[in-house]
Amino acid sequence: MAKIHPFKAVRPTRDKVSLVACRSYQSYTPIERDSRMNYNPYSFLHIVNPGYKYQKEISGEERYKLVRNRYLEFKEDEIFIQDDNPCFYVYKIVNREQESFCGIIAAASAEDYHNDIIKKHEDTLKDRESTFKEYLKTVGFNAEPVLLTYPDNDFITKVISETVKTRAEYEFTTTYRDTHYLWKIDDKKSVQEIQDAFSSISIIYIADGHHRSASSYLLSQDLKENNPEHQGNEAYNFFMSYLIPESDLKIHEFNRLVKDLNGLTKQEFLIRLDEWFRIENRGIKAYKPSKPHHFSMYLDGEFYSLYLRKTAYKFTDALEELDAQILYKTVLEPILNIKDLRSDTRIGYSHGKNDIVLVKSMVDNKEYKVGFGLFPASVEQVKKIANEGLKMPPKSTYIEPKLRSGVTIYEF
Repeated sequence: MAKIHPFKAVRPTRDKVSLVACRSYQSYTPIERDSRMNYNPYSFLHIVNPGYKYQKEISGEERYKLVRNRYLEFKEDEIFIQDDNPCFYVYKIVNREQESFCGIIAAASAEDYHNDIIKKHEDTLKDRESTFKEYLKTVGFNAEPVLLTYPDNDFITKVISETVKTRAEYEFTTTYRDTHYLWKIDDKKSVQEIQDAFSSISIIYIADGHHRSASSYLLSQDLKENNPEHQGNEAYNFFMSYLIPESDLKIHEFNRLVKDLNGLTKQEFLIRLDEWFRIENRGIKAYKPSKPHHFSMYLDGEFYSLYLRKTAYKFTDALEELDAQILYKTVLEPILNIKDLRSDTRIGYSHGKNDIVLVKSMVDNKEYKVGFGLFPASVEQVKKIANEGLKMPPKSTYIEPKLRSGVTIYEF
């Protein structure tokens, strides 16, 4: 049974939350980061990029310690406050397309992650796990929730629906035109009822944040070993998560682009593809796949539809039915000689929120030779792969919602 707990969030004051909140550090270009930090002294970017103060790139342990210092300065300056009692936080995002996402920010159990009550569908890199664990250990907080999803639950849905009818603690719109709302639930009866409702759920799934989850588990083990008074309910035994029902999860595809045809001519490449796909030249009209096992391809100024030949490709498990895996097993590895999807510099990715025309433009601009469009995976596919203990290829899913950093902070 899932252990989901309330916690005392550190968070911006109501008047400054819109100034503090930021996207993940990696999502900004250097120019964008500098612009925001030049004109906004309250941005959370000042905490995670402490070298900006000295106009110097800082890394490793030195950076981690300065991140901690900047964070403490924000607390000392009362930009951040901390709630007096453990709370659950209802968080709602309405994006620029008017899609709505609503769930609960809470503390999820690191032990549940280890025991596979919180299930994974992606592999993690040990180096990244270890690096982020050391970062967390030094800074003492986490400001970016792991995105978890659970089967729709009538009681939790009712609690959320009733809560969002009241005045929000936060309501702000970003320059990206997403509107964010946060409500605080702190009365003991409601908190206990929410905990009980989550404890009735046997399995929860990671939607986004596999490395953060893995690092949080490693941290919990480190701190447990160094605490002779360990009880199991310490803050380090949990990690901040945003839990949303499966019906609210939005999954986009990641399209693939490749820089060359591995020495093949166009005609030779199409002949090799014909072994696995029914191919139709769609000309200059943009084509986007409309169902699983259909792919689009853009090559030499023309779109093609590729329909998988079911007699040629056998489905042996849930992973083999995933379109990202099918493309890898039929095209990327055997024909284009791309073995490692993480490190091969010949392959690039464009998530499905970007139009297929972006794939076309990158090929037309000679950045890549060929582009492939995929149909997005379903929530059921992701769950089935996780339930079978299998792992999806890198960049198989682009999942929404994407939260802002610095809105709620979890200390340990």
